[in-house]
Amino acid sequence: MSATLDKLTTVFHDVFEDDDIVLTRETTAADIAGWDSLRNVMLMRKVGRTFGFPIDTSEVTGLKNVGALVDMIDRKKGA
Repeated sequence: MSATLDKLTTVFHDVFEDDDIVLTRETTAADIAGWDSLRNVMLMRKVGRTFGFPIDTSEVTGLKNVGALVDMIDRKKGA
């Protein structure tokens, strides 16, 4: 597991209040109970705070899965 995915898993545990969530690069919103539009906003705010940069809604609209989110975070961290 990448360091980003590991850290992101902790964020998901916090936002969804479920320590049993196991993230993979293939995980989608359909795989996690309660991942609706409101929870997505909360998730992206927490992701931004955790990784130290804002996440714009337009940046995450087209992401297909957690792997795409990890890649986006890694690109932003490298910028």
